[in-house]
Amino acid sequence: MKSYAAVDLGASSGRVMVGRVGPDSLELTEAHRFPNRPVRTPEGLRWDILALYAGVLDGLRAAGQVDSVGIDSWAVDYGLLDADGALLGNPVHYRDTRTQGVAEKVWAGVPAAELYAATGLQYAPFNTLYQLVAAHSSSQLAHARRLLLIPDLLAYWLTGVLGTELTNASTTQLIDPRTRDWSYDIAERLGIDLTLFAPLRQPGDPAGLLRQSVLDETGLTGPVPVTTVGSHDTASAVAAVPAVGGERFAYICTGTWSLAGLELEAPVLTEASRAANFTNELGLDGTVRYLRNIMGLWLLQECVREWGDPDLGDLLSAAAEVPALRSVVDAGDAAFLAPGRMSARIADACRESGQPVPESPAEITRCIVDSLALAHRRAIAQAQELADHPVDVVHIVGGGTRNALLCQLTADACGLPVVAGPAEAAALGNVLVQARTHGLVGDRTSMRELLARTQPLTRYEPRGTTSAWQAAEARPTGR
Repeated sequence: MKSYAAVDLGASSGRVMVGRVGPDSLELTEAHRFPNRPVRTPEGLRWDILALYAGVLDGLRAAGQVDSVGIDSWAVDYGLLDADGALLGNPVHYRDTRTQGVAEKVWAGVPAAELYAATGLQYAPFNTLYQLVAAHSSSQLAHARRLLLIPDLLAYWLTGVLGTELTNASTTQLIDPRTRDWSYDIAERLGIDLTLFAPLRQPGDPAGLLRQSVLDETGLTGPVPVTTVGSHDTASAVAAVPAVGGERFAYICTGTWSLAGLELEAPVLTEASRAANFTNELGLDGTVRYLRNIMGLWLLQECVREWGDPDLGDLLSAAAEVPALRSVVDAGDAAFLAPGRMSARIADACRESGQPVPESPAEITRCIVDSLALAHRRAIAQAQELADHPVDVVHIVGGGTRNALLCQLTADACGLPVVAGPAEAAALGNVLVQARTHGLVGDRTSMRELLARTQPLTRYEPRGTTSAWQAAEARPTGR
């Protein structure tokens, strides 16, 4: 057996996990978990990247001797380096307001339909493309000589080697999903300098060796390689979907966001796909992650924080007793993107659409969970239609697998069985790409079969008909 450290950074916390992989075994343990607390400065909302890096170093120290390290994180955000390789300020948080109104300026030069046909990426106000246009006249960008996406920045600090991992680069809206290379024409027309990006690298490529200073800091004995993985956490999570036996499956990667869609061999770049706001992000082995971003458990996380962090199990049990589909909101609405006053904004949305207004924490929680299940239903149904790719089962992976109410309601809403697990899908996908690079596992099918044999999974069968969910889709909140 070999040991691999998976650095897995989410929008609210980071962790360093240790995976031990053998010919027919896969074990995952947590070495260190640390908070990811953005900071609101006078300039705006920023990531505390130094605290995250300190957490990574603490995690590698706690992990002990490993055979390789891989890093995945959330998408779109980046750090800028000067000519000496020093970081130019803390990276801007994707929930910062600097991109408000930027999309309209971009579309004036490159119409939205043309932009989608070239990049296949859904509209989201925080896409890297819009961030770069918003920063066009900034002093930092003027002095930058390199731009590194968050996992690539951390890998650079660990190794001194520059690179841009492809699955994460595909979320910038600057990659052509057909060629799997930069969209040079789009970048030129928008005045974006692609030479800021380091050379593209693929999952499985070497990303350097831990610097001596890192070895000294963590107590590890070198050489320890850093291996490029699917550094967008969703790419790693989809790689860890435990689909077996030729299953025709959809997936939902749940956490702060819900990413619901299909694994395809080619992008879907039709106008209908753009209108439905589906994205074509790149995955392992030439695949395309055809999916829709849904606001996800962020809605509940913000409410729980506002309520003083009550016990989540008790809250969900109380929510299960609230009548189903009493009130729903559009879980993809940008109105819920910013932090703060989440329960009041949900109540306002219900009031404005003429629905009963949820008041208690249980009622608001039920509204959120019903709304997420409804959004999952809509995304899975539309993805099948737009890609002409029917499915027989939905796999839910990530933190939302611990939410039994959400998993059951998703099965009910979709009218399809749901297989929930693994909860730590991104870390497991990270580990398995490292193990595959070192010859311990085979292709994607072998990886998924190993997951199905070794990880706890729960199956939820749909209850009743989907007629109530069909009716809920017709409400004013439906899109």
